[in-house]
Amino acid sequence: MNVILTSMVGLLVVAIVVAMLARRLALPYTVGLVATGIGLAPFSAQLGPLLSHDLIYLVILPPLLFEAAISIHWSELRRDLVPVLVLSTAGVVISAIVTAIGMRYLLGWPPASALLFGVLIAATDPVAVIALFKDIGLKGRLRLLVESESLFNDGVAAVLFVLALIWAQTPSASSDFLSATIMLIKMSGGGILVGLLVGGFALLLAGRTLDHLVSAALTTAAAYGSFLLAEHFHFSGVLATVAAGLVIGNVAVLGQAGAKTFSSREREFVLGFWEFAAFIANSFIFLLIGVTVAQVPLQGVGLISLVTAVALVLAGRLLTVYPLCLAFARSRWAIPFSDQHILWWGGLRGALALALALSLPAAFPFAYQIRIATFAVVLFSVLFQGLTMPLLLRKVGRA
Repeated sequence: MNVILTSMVGLLVVAIVVAMLARRLALPYTVGLVATGIGLAPFSAQLGPLLSHDLIYLVILPPLLFEAAISIHWSELRRDLVPVLVLSTAGVVISAIVTAIGMRYLLGWPPASALLFGVLIAATDPVAVIALFKDIGLKGRLRLLVESESLFNDGVAAVLFVLALIWAQTPSASSDFLSATIMLIKMSGGGILVGLLVGGFALLLAGRTLDHLVSAALTTAAAYGSFLLAEHFHFSGVLATVAAGLVIGNVAVLGQAGAKTFSSREREFVLGFWEFAAFIANSFIFLLIGVTVAQVPLQGVGLISLVTAVALVLAGRLLTVYPLCLAFARSRWAIPFSDQHILWWGGLRGALALALALSLPAAFPFAYQIRIATFAVVLFSVLFQGLTMPLLLRKVGRA
Protein backbone atom coordinates (compact mmCIF):
# COMPACT_ATOMS: atom_id res chain seq x y z
CA MET A 1 0.00 0.00 0.00
CA ASN A 2 2.85 2.40 0.87
CA VAL A 3 4.47 1.70 -2.50
CA ILE A 4 1.24 2.48 -4.37
CA LEU A 5 0.66 5.71 -2.43
CA THR A 6 4.26 6.77 -2.93
CA SER A 7 3.98 6.11 -6.67
CA MET A 8 0.73 8.10 -6.92
CA VAL A 9 2.18 11.07 -5.05
CA GLY A 10 5.30 10.94 -7.20
CA LEU A 11 3.28 10.90 -10.41
CA LEU A 12 1.15 13.77 -9.14
CA VAL A 13 4.23 15.88 -8.44
CA VAL A 14 5.53 15.10 -11.93
CA ALA A 15 2.16 16.10 -13.41
CA ILE A 16 2.22 19.42 -11.54
CA VAL A 17 5.69 20.23 -12.85
CA VAL A 18 4.67 19.25 -16.40
CA ALA A 19 1.55 21.42 -16.17
CA MET A 20 3.60 24.44 -15.11
CA LEU A 21 6.18 23.92 -17.85
CA ALA A 22 3.53 23.25 -20.52
CA ARG A 23 1.74 26.47 -19.66
CA ARG A 24 4.99 28.43 -19.72
CA LEU A 25 6.02 26.91 -23.09
CA ALA A 26 2.49 27.21 -24.55
CA LEU A 27 2.36 23.48 -25.29
CA PRO A 28 -0.62 21.14 -24.89
CA TYR A 29 -0.54 19.64 -21.40
CA THR A 30 -1.38 16.16 -22.67
CA VAL A 31 1.59 16.14 -25.04
CA GLY A 32 3.92 17.05 -22.20
CA LEU A 33 2.51 14.30 -20.00
CA VAL A 34 2.95 11.57 -22.62
CA ALA A 35 6.47 12.73 -23.46
CA THR A 36 7.35 12.78 -19.76
CA GLY A 37 5.84 9.32 -19.32
CA ILE A 38 8.11 8.00 -22.06
CA GLY A 39 11.06 9.51 -20.22
CA LEU A 40 9.95 7.81 -16.99
CA ALA A 41 9.73 4.39 -18.66
CA PRO A 42 13.14 3.17 -17.35
CA PHE A 43 11.80 3.68 -13.82
CA SER A 44 8.49 1.88 -14.44
CA ALA A 45 9.27 -0.76 -11.81
CA GLN A 46 9.07 1.96 -9.17
CA LEU A 47 5.86 3.46 -10.57
CA GLY A 48 3.57 0.58 -9.69
CA PRO A 49 1.17 -1.10 -12.14
CA LEU A 50 1.00 0.19 -15.69
CA LEU A 51 -2.13 0.63 -17.77
CA SER A 52 -4.73 -2.10 -17.72
CA HIS A 53 -8.25 -2.43 -19.07
CA ASP A 54 -9.83 -2.24 -15.61
CA LEU A 55 -7.77 0.76 -14.54
CA ILE A 56 -8.77 2.76 -17.61
CA TYR A 57 -12.32 1.52 -18.02
CA LEU A 58 -13.55 1.34 -14.45
CA VAL A 59 -11.44 3.91 -12.58
CA ILE A 60 -10.34 6.70 -14.91
CA LEU A 61 -12.92 6.83 -17.70
CA PRO A 62 -16.16 7.46 -15.68
CA PRO A 63 -15.04 10.73 -14.04
CA LEU A 64 -13.62 12.06 -17.30
CA LEU A 65 -16.83 11.30 -19.17
CA PHE A 66 -18.97 12.76 -16.41
CA GLU A 67 -16.93 15.95 -16.10
CA ALA A 68 -17.26 16.58 -19.82
CA ALA A 69 -20.98 15.79 -19.88
CA ILE A 70 -22.00 18.09 -17.02
CA SER A 71 -20.43 21.03 -18.86
CA ILE A 72 -22.51 20.63 -22.04
CA HIS A 73 -25.64 22.79 -22.27
CA TRP A 74 -28.56 20.82 -23.67
CA SER A 75 -29.88 23.92 -25.46
CA GLU A 76 -26.61 24.18 -27.39
CA LEU A 77 -26.34 20.44 -28.00
CA ARG A 78 -29.92 20.28 -29.25
CA ARG A 79 -29.17 22.82 -31.99
CA ASP A 80 -26.42 20.59 -33.39
CA LEU A 81 -27.75 17.22 -32.31
CA VAL A 82 -28.28 15.99 -35.88
CA PRO A 83 -24.68 16.42 -37.11
CA VAL A 84 -23.35 15.17 -33.76
CA LEU A 85 -25.40 11.97 -33.98
CA VAL A 86 -24.51 11.43 -37.65
CA LEU A 87 -20.79 11.89 -37.00
CA SER A 88 -20.86 9.69 -33.90
CA THR A 89 -22.80 6.81 -35.48
CA ALA A 90 -22.34 6.69 -39.23
CA GLY A 91 -18.91 8.23 -38.75
CA VAL A 92 -17.74 5.40 -36.49
CA VAL A 93 -19.01 2.80 -38.95
CA ILE A 94 -17.33 4.45 -41.95
CA SER A 95 -14.04 4.92 -40.15
CA ALA A 96 -14.07 1.33 -38.86
CA ILE A 97 -14.81 -0.10 -42.31
CA VAL A 98 -12.08 1.94 -44.02
CA THR A 99 -9.49 0.91 -41.45
CA ALA A 100 -10.58 -2.73 -41.39
CA ILE A 101 -10.49 -3.07 -45.18
CA GLY A 102 -7.04 -1.51 -45.29
CA MET A 103 -5.67 -3.78 -42.57
CA ARG A 104 -7.16 -6.80 -44.31
CA TYR A 105 -5.96 -6.17 -47.85
CA LEU A 106 -2.83 -4.07 -47.33
CA LEU A 107 -1.37 -5.96 -44.37
CA GLY A 108 -3.11 -9.32 -44.77
CA TRP A 109 -4.72 -9.39 -41.33
CA PRO A 110 -7.50 -11.94 -40.70
CA PRO A 111 -10.99 -10.42 -41.24
CA ALA A 112 -12.01 -10.69 -37.57
CA SER A 113 -8.79 -9.09 -36.32
CA ALA A 114 -8.95 -6.31 -38.90
CA LEU A 115 -12.58 -5.58 -37.98
CA LEU A 116 -11.87 -5.45 -34.26
CA PHE A 117 -8.97 -3.09 -34.74
CA GLY A 118 -11.06 -0.91 -37.04
CA VAL A 119 -13.86 -0.66 -34.48
CA LEU A 120 -11.74 -0.02 -31.38
CA ILE A 121 -9.68 2.67 -33.10
CA ALA A 122 -12.61 4.33 -34.92
CA ALA A 123 -13.91 6.61 -32.18
CA THR A 124 -12.25 9.86 -31.22
CA ASP A 125 -11.43 9.49 -27.55
CA PRO A 126 -13.08 12.05 -25.24
CA VAL A 127 -10.22 11.74 -22.76
CA ALA A 128 -7.69 12.92 -25.33
CA VAL A 129 -9.92 15.29 -27.32
CA ILE A 130 -11.47 17.16 -24.39
CA ALA A 131 -8.14 17.54 -22.61
CA LEU A 132 -6.53 18.94 -25.75
CA PHE A 133 -9.22 21.52 -26.45
CA LYS A 134 -9.26 22.66 -22.83
CA ASP A 135 -5.50 23.15 -23.02
CA ILE A 136 -5.83 25.18 -26.19
CA GLY A 137 -8.77 27.19 -24.86
CA LEU A 138 -11.06 26.47 -27.80
CA LYS A 139 -14.68 27.44 -27.13
CA GLY A 140 -17.93 27.93 -29.01
CA ARG A 141 -19.76 25.73 -31.48
CA LEU A 142 -16.67 23.96 -32.77
CA ARG A 143 -15.69 22.80 -29.30
CA LEU A 144 -19.25 21.64 -28.69
CA LEU A 145 -19.20 19.60 -31.90
CA VAL A 146 -15.83 18.04 -31.11
CA GLU A 147 -16.60 17.22 -27.47
CA SER A 148 -20.14 16.00 -28.06
CA GLU A 149 -19.13 13.80 -30.97
CA SER A 150 -16.27 12.32 -28.98
CA LEU A 151 -18.56 11.52 -26.05
CA PHE A 152 -21.22 9.81 -28.14
CA ASN A 153 -18.98 8.01 -30.62
CA ASP A 154 -17.01 6.66 -27.70
CA GLY A 155 -20.12 4.85 -26.52
CA VAL A 156 -20.99 3.69 -30.02
CA ALA A 157 -17.51 2.28 -30.60
CA ALA A 158 -17.53 0.48 -27.24
CA VAL A 159 -20.86 -1.17 -28.10
CA LEU A 160 -19.76 -2.14 -31.62
CA PHE A 161 -16.52 -3.56 -30.20
CA VAL A 162 -18.48 -5.94 -27.97
CA LEU A 163 -20.62 -7.04 -30.92
CA ALA A 164 -17.57 -7.49 -33.16
CA LEU A 165 -15.80 -9.53 -30.47
CA ILE A 166 -18.83 -11.79 -30.03
CA TRP A 167 -18.99 -12.30 -33.79
CA ALA A 168 -15.26 -13.01 -34.01
CA GLN A 169 -15.36 -15.61 -31.25
CA THR A 170 -18.68 -17.25 -32.15
CA PRO A 171 -19.68 -16.27 -35.70
CA SER A 172 -22.82 -18.41 -35.69
CA ALA A 173 -24.14 -16.67 -32.58
CA SER A 174 -24.19 -13.19 -34.09
CA SER A 175 -24.46 -13.74 -37.83
CA ASP A 176 -28.12 -12.79 -37.79
CA PHE A 177 -28.36 -9.10 -38.64
CA LEU A 178 -31.62 -8.71 -36.73
CA SER A 179 -30.14 -10.23 -33.57
CA ALA A 180 -27.11 -7.97 -33.80
CA THR A 181 -29.35 -4.93 -34.27
CA ILE A 182 -31.46 -5.86 -31.25
CA MET A 183 -28.33 -6.32 -29.15
CA LEU A 184 -27.02 -2.95 -30.31
CA ILE A 185 -30.26 -1.21 -29.37
CA LYS A 186 -30.38 -3.04 -26.05
CA MET A 187 -26.84 -2.09 -25.05
CA SER A 188 -27.14 1.53 -26.18
CA GLY A 189 -30.71 2.15 -25.04
CA GLY A 190 -30.18 0.30 -21.79
CA GLY A 191 -27.09 2.36 -21.01
CA ILE A 192 -28.88 5.64 -21.69
CA LEU A 193 -31.89 4.55 -19.60
CA VAL A 194 -29.67 3.57 -16.66
CA GLY A 195 -27.90 6.92 -16.87
CA LEU A 196 -31.17 8.84 -16.88
CA LEU A 197 -32.52 6.88 -13.92
CA VAL A 198 -29.35 7.24 -11.85
CA GLY A 199 -29.10 10.92 -12.71
CA GLY A 200 -32.74 11.49 -11.81
CA PHE A 201 -32.36 9.65 -8.50
CA ALA A 202 -29.27 11.69 -7.65
CA LEU A 203 -31.22 14.90 -8.34
CA LEU A 204 -34.03 13.78 -6.03
CA LEU A 205 -31.54 13.28 -3.21
CA ALA A 206 -29.71 16.50 -4.02
CA GLY A 207 -32.95 18.44 -3.63
CA ARG A 208 -33.00 17.45 0.03
CA THR A 209 -29.68 19.03 0.95
CA LEU A 210 -27.85 22.33 0.58
CA ASP A 211 -24.51 20.88 1.64
CA HIS A 212 -22.03 21.37 -1.20
CA LEU A 213 -19.93 18.43 0.00
CA VAL A 214 -22.91 16.09 -0.06
CA SER A 215 -23.84 17.35 -3.53
CA ALA A 216 -20.34 16.64 -4.84
CA ALA A 217 -20.47 13.18 -3.28
CA LEU A 218 -23.82 12.53 -4.97
CA THR A 219 -22.43 13.44 -8.37
CA THR A 220 -19.46 11.16 -7.76
CA ALA A 221 -21.79 8.29 -6.88
CA ALA A 222 -23.82 9.04 -10.01
CA ALA A 223 -20.73 9.05 -12.26
CA TYR A 224 -19.42 5.71 -11.07
CA GLY A 225 -22.78 4.20 -10.14
CA SER A 226 -24.33 4.71 -13.57
CA PHE A 227 -21.26 3.22 -15.26
CA LEU A 228 -21.00 0.17 -13.01
CA LEU A 229 -24.74 -0.50 -12.95
CA ALA A 230 -24.98 -0.37 -16.73
CA GLU A 231 -21.98 -2.68 -17.14
CA HIS A 232 -23.53 -5.10 -14.61
CA PHE A 233 -26.55 -5.51 -16.87
CA HIS A 234 -24.30 -5.70 -19.98
CA PHE A 235 -25.36 -2.26 -21.18
CA SER A 236 -23.05 0.57 -22.25
CA GLY A 237 -21.42 2.10 -19.19
CA VAL A 238 -20.00 4.91 -21.31
CA LEU A 239 -23.43 6.04 -22.53
CA ALA A 240 -24.87 5.64 -19.03
CA THR A 241 -22.32 8.00 -17.50
CA VAL A 242 -22.73 10.51 -20.33
CA ALA A 243 -26.53 10.46 -19.92
CA ALA A 244 -26.27 10.89 -16.14
CA GLY A 245 -23.85 13.78 -16.60
CA LEU A 246 -26.06 15.54 -19.11
CA VAL A 247 -29.11 15.27 -16.83
CA ILE A 248 -27.37 16.42 -13.67
CA GLY A 249 -25.42 19.11 -15.48
CA ASN A 250 -28.41 20.71 -17.18
CA VAL A 251 -30.89 20.40 -14.34
CA ALA A 252 -28.68 21.28 -11.40
CA VAL A 253 -25.14 22.39 -12.24
CA LEU A 254 -25.27 24.78 -15.19
CA GLY A 255 -27.84 27.11 -13.64
CA GLN A 256 -30.62 26.72 -16.16
CA ALA A 257 -33.57 29.03 -15.66
CA GLY A 258 -35.99 27.64 -13.08
CA ALA A 259 -33.58 24.99 -11.80
CA LYS A 260 -33.31 25.18 -8.02
CA THR A 261 -31.77 21.80 -7.25
CA PHE A 262 -28.32 23.20 -6.46
CA SER A 263 -27.58 26.50 -4.82
CA SER A 264 -25.05 28.83 -6.45
CA ARG A 265 -22.43 27.67 -3.94
CA GLU A 266 -23.14 24.03 -4.74
CA ARG A 267 -22.88 24.66 -8.47
CA GLU A 268 -19.57 26.46 -8.14
CA PHE A 269 -18.15 23.79 -5.85
CA VAL A 270 -19.34 20.85 -7.97
CA LEU A 271 -17.89 22.33 -11.16
CA GLY A 272 -14.60 23.05 -9.43
CA PHE A 273 -14.55 19.59 -7.90
CA TRP A 274 -15.01 17.88 -11.26
CA GLU A 275 -12.49 20.12 -12.97
CA PHE A 276 -9.97 19.06 -10.33
CA ALA A 277 -10.96 15.39 -10.65
CA ALA A 278 -10.49 15.57 -14.42
CA PHE A 279 -7.06 17.14 -13.96
CA ILE A 280 -5.98 14.31 -11.64
CA ALA A 281 -7.40 11.60 -13.92
CA ASN A 282 -5.85 13.13 -17.04
CA SER A 283 -2.51 13.47 -15.30
CA PHE A 284 -2.37 9.81 -14.40
CA ILE A 285 -3.75 8.44 -17.68
CA PHE A 286 -1.44 10.38 -19.99
CA LEU A 287 1.65 9.80 -17.89
CA LEU A 288 0.88 6.08 -17.82
CA ILE A 289 0.18 6.06 -21.56
CA GLY A 290 3.69 7.37 -22.12
CA VAL A 291 5.25 4.89 -19.71
CA THR A 292 3.30 1.94 -21.13
CA VAL A 293 3.89 2.78 -24.78
CA ALA A 294 7.62 3.06 -24.16
CA GLN A 295 7.60 -0.38 -22.53
CA VAL A 296 5.82 -2.17 -25.39
CA PRO A 297 8.18 -4.46 -27.34
CA LEU A 298 7.88 -4.02 -31.10
CA GLN A 299 9.30 -7.37 -32.18
CA GLY A 300 7.25 -9.02 -34.89
CA VAL A 301 5.51 -5.83 -36.07
CA GLY A 302 7.38 -3.89 -38.73
CA LEU A 303 7.60 -0.12 -39.01
CA ILE A 304 5.79 -0.21 -42.36
CA SER A 305 2.84 -1.98 -40.73
CA LEU A 306 2.63 0.63 -37.98
CA VAL A 307 2.86 3.52 -40.42
CA THR A 308 0.16 1.88 -42.54
CA ALA A 309 -2.11 1.55 -39.50
CA VAL A 310 -1.67 5.22 -38.65
CA ALA A 311 -2.33 6.26 -42.26
CA LEU A 312 -5.46 4.13 -42.45
CA VAL A 313 -6.86 5.63 -39.25
CA LEU A 314 -6.26 9.14 -40.61
CA ALA A 315 -7.85 8.16 -43.94
CA GLY A 316 -10.85 6.69 -42.16
CA ARG A 317 -11.34 9.89 -40.21
CA LEU A 318 -10.93 11.98 -43.37
CA LEU A 319 -13.56 9.94 -45.22
CA THR A 320 -15.83 10.37 -42.23
CA VAL A 321 -15.62 14.11 -41.63
CA TYR A 322 -15.63 15.69 -45.07
CA PRO A 323 -18.34 13.58 -46.80
CA LEU A 324 -20.69 13.67 -43.79
CA CYS A 325 -20.21 17.42 -43.31
CA LEU A 326 -20.91 17.89 -47.02
CA ALA A 327 -24.36 16.44 -46.42
CA PHE A 328 -25.15 19.42 -44.17
CA ALA A 329 -23.60 22.06 -46.47
CA ARG A 330 -26.95 23.58 -47.50
CA SER A 331 -28.70 23.24 -44.14
CA ARG A 332 -28.74 25.19 -40.89
CA TRP A 333 -26.21 22.65 -39.56
CA ALA A 334 -23.57 23.63 -42.13
CA ILE A 335 -20.04 23.30 -40.77
CA PRO A 336 -17.41 25.70 -42.20
CA PHE A 337 -14.71 24.00 -44.26
CA SER A 338 -11.99 25.33 -41.95
CA ASP A 339 -13.75 23.75 -38.98
CA GLN A 340 -13.86 20.45 -40.83
CA HIS A 341 -10.05 20.47 -40.86
CA ILE A 342 -10.15 20.74 -37.06
CA LEU A 343 -12.68 17.93 -36.78
CA TRP A 344 -10.43 15.71 -38.90
CA TRP A 345 -7.05 16.46 -37.38
CA GLY A 346 -8.52 16.80 -33.88
CA GLY A 347 -9.81 13.25 -33.95
CA LEU A 348 -7.32 12.01 -31.38
CA ARG A 349 -7.22 8.45 -30.09
CA GLY A 350 -6.29 7.62 -26.54
CA ALA A 351 -7.36 5.80 -23.41
CA LEU A 352 -10.50 4.05 -24.66
CA ALA A 353 -8.73 2.47 -27.62
CA LEU A 354 -6.01 1.19 -25.28
CA ALA A 355 -8.60 -0.15 -22.83
CA LEU A 356 -10.41 -2.08 -25.56
CA ALA A 357 -7.15 -3.41 -27.02
CA LEU A 358 -5.96 -4.52 -23.59
CA SER A 359 -9.27 -6.32 -22.99
CA LEU A 360 -8.66 -8.73 -25.88
CA PRO A 361 -8.02 -12.34 -24.80
CA ALA A 362 -4.37 -13.31 -25.23
CA ALA A 363 -5.41 -16.26 -27.40
CA PHE A 364 -7.34 -14.08 -29.84
CA PRO A 365 -5.79 -14.12 -33.35
CA PHE A 366 -3.44 -11.15 -33.87
CA ALA A 367 -4.15 -9.85 -30.33
CA TYR A 368 -0.51 -8.82 -29.97
CA GLN A 369 -0.47 -7.04 -33.34
CA ILE A 370 -3.72 -5.25 -32.50
CA ARG A 371 -2.26 -3.95 -29.25
CA ILE A 372 0.97 -2.79 -30.90
CA ALA A 373 -0.91 -1.04 -33.72
CA THR A 374 -3.19 0.63 -31.16
CA PHE A 375 -0.24 1.88 -29.13
CA ALA A 376 1.35 3.26 -32.31
CA VAL A 377 -1.80 5.12 -33.36
CA VAL A 378 -2.34 6.54 -29.86
CA LEU A 379 1.26 7.69 -29.62
CA PHE A 380 1.11 9.39 -33.02
CA SER A 381 -2.29 10.86 -32.20
CA VAL A 382 -1.44 12.40 -28.86
CA LEU A 383 2.10 13.52 -29.65
CA PHE A 384 2.10 14.54 -33.31
CA GLN A 385 -1.53 15.56 -33.82
CA GLY A 386 -1.72 17.10 -30.36
CA LEU A 387 1.49 19.04 -30.87
CA THR A 388 0.48 20.38 -34.30
CA MET A 389 -3.13 21.20 -33.41
CA PRO A 390 -2.31 24.70 -32.09
CA LEU A 391 -0.53 25.42 -35.38
CA LEU A 392 -3.58 24.31 -37.37
CA LEU A 393 -5.89 26.40 -35.20
CA ARG A 394 -3.77 29.48 -35.89
CA LYS A 395 -3.67 28.63 -39.59
CA VAL A 396 -7.48 28.59 -39.84
CA GLY A 397 -7.90 31.61 -37.60
CA ARG A 398 -9.18 29.78 -34.56
CA ALA A 399 -6.40 30.81 -32.19
